[in-house]
Amino acid sequence: MAIATKIAGFISKSSWIRKMFEEGERLRQIHGAENIFDFTLGNPDVEPPEEFVAELRKLAEHPIPGMHRYMNNAGYDETRGAVAEVLSEASGLPVKGAHVIMTCGAGGALNVVLKTILNPGEEVVILAPYFVEYKFYIDNHGGVPREVWTDRETFQLDIPLLAAAITNKTRAIIICSPNNPTGVIYPPESLTALGELLRRKEKELGRQIYVISDEPYARISYDGKRVPNIFTHVDSSIIVTSHSKDLALPGERIGYLAANPLMKGVEQFMEGAVFSNRVLGFVNAPALMQRLVAKLQRASVDIGLYQEKRDILYTCLTEMGFQMVKPDGAFYLFPKSPIRDDLEFVKLAQKHQVLVVPGAGFGAPGFFRIAYCVDKKMIERSIPAWRALAEEVGINK
Repeated sequence: MAIATKIAGFISKSSWIRKMFEEGERLRQIHGAENIFDFTLGNPDVEPPEEFVAELRKLAEHPIPGMHRYMNNAGYDETRGAVAEVLSEASGLPVKGAHVIMTCGAGGALNVVLKTILNPGEEVVILAPYFVEYKFYIDNHGGVPREVWTDRETFQLDIPLLAAAITNKTRAIIICSPNNPTGVIYPPESLTALGELLRRKEKELGRQIYVISDEPYARISYDGKRVPNIFTHVDSSIIVTSHSKDLALPGERIGYLAANPLMKGVEQFMEGAVFSNRVLGFVNAPALMQRLVAKLQRASVDIGLYQEKRDILYTCLTEMGFQMVKPDGAFYLFPKSPIRDDLEFVKLAQKHQVLVVPGAGFGAPGFFRIAYCVDKKMIERSIPAWRALAEEVGINK
């Protein structure tokens, strides 16, 4: 075999999101792009905000000498300080630039954190439904993923289930709020309960347990709801995030990790994370993007555009008989499959040129994910296809 056996096995189980996106490419060649309704990939269809364009133009017309050279592996002090200022305001805690590392997106940040904290064989709890790459990231650094379900009706944290899953092998818990794929936001009382649980478990087990909060959607929330800052609720917490969604920059791979200043051993953690950022081969986050996002920590794409798309699809699909939790943020719907086998349902959807991702791809068989970060006109064109699909499976009579 030309590649490692483990990697060959991982490829066979790899992302359903990409598989379905590739199927969409095939169907577009057959039926024409305007006749395919592709809801597979969380790839924002909006453009970056005007503030980004203005800063980019400014740098292009007035380049800073040496701005393309190496910098400290943790990133530019100016950018780290700008991130820290916003996190301090959100948490009410003294977050400093020294608690921040600029990274190659949230995926890079997650790998840096996991390499820094994991010993071989230690467990990382992931909450189903979950972003499938978590498992591969954990494996990258010798860890073992442990799946724990959220509440199956609301997708909120199930604290008793979490308590039962934490053992003397548990090193971290990954949470994502607003969640991919469900769109739910974990409210302050749930995060407070999580913090209290971990304090008890740390005392009982004599080991530090981290909460890694994956937050690329933290600025994308609806109906006046706000995303609580994890630092306020859990001392041993680390934020990992990117500007892929809030600034519509997924291809630029710019994000950061930030450690709670109240975390025990925070200085040692930061030293380890800077080292890990370097030796994983990231070296440093992209220099140009660091310069730009330093001025954009309070900027965002127009969230109202996403809320409008959510409302169109949620209203139409629930009226047809699809059952789902109304998302509070992000840009996904996660309905129950109207037939038991979500893989079979996804195949039926393809007959109507509707492309979605099976819940099995998120550790949640029996559901499917719709990414509505797509052109509004495509959503509107897709409604008859959704209606025909609902009729075929017997829920729109």
